[in-house]
Amino acid sequence: MASCDNSQDGLADEHRLIVAAQQGDRLAFAQLVEYYWERLYRWLYRLTGDQHMAEDLVQESFLKALAGLRKFQAGTNFRAWLFRIAHNNYVNQCRAAAHRRQPLPEDLPDSQFGPLDQAVRAEMLQNLRRAIHRLPAEFRAALLLRVEEGLSFRQIAEILDLTEETARWRVFKARQKLLSLLAPRPEQEREKS
Repeated sequence: MASCDNSQDGLADEHRLIVAAQQGDRLAFAQLVEYYWERLYRWLYRLTGDQHMAEDLVQESFLKALAGLRKFQAGTNFRAWLFRIAHNNYVNQCRAAAHRRQPLPEDLPDSQFGPLDQAVRAEMLQNLRRAIHRLPAEFRAALLLRVEEGLSFRQIAEILDLTEETARWRVFKARQKLLSLLAPRPEQEREKS
């Protein structure tokens, strides 16, 4: 469903699909799932660090969205509503038990770089992933919604049930914490000398 984008036509198409799905058209809902599945999965995967947990959360989120679709007000932000459901599922799952973390999958090597460049790049990405996973969950959630999904602070606030100012502050603090986690330590600088 490539037409479900941020353009007016995409929003009109999304609205049409939502209304049809609310009236029981499962194919229309399947098209919404197809459009949002990868985006929601990517965000949840980066949030959880666990492929299976992210898949389970995405499935559960779409099931809850289907169950609550009749209550959704067509014309409001469907993506924010869906991400809010997913965030609530994530929070509930975190409360239930501690979860085992798995590393993010490695990116495919880029052939334009030599082996040394690829190794340095892979190490930098791994360090960034580790640093992101060390962020408190509430900062990580806000940062990933901003960076990965390109959402506005207002949309982030709606998804995470915050004020817009708090959403902005969490993204700012997440970036600040990332910088401090990724900054070289004095002992590392001495080793390089």
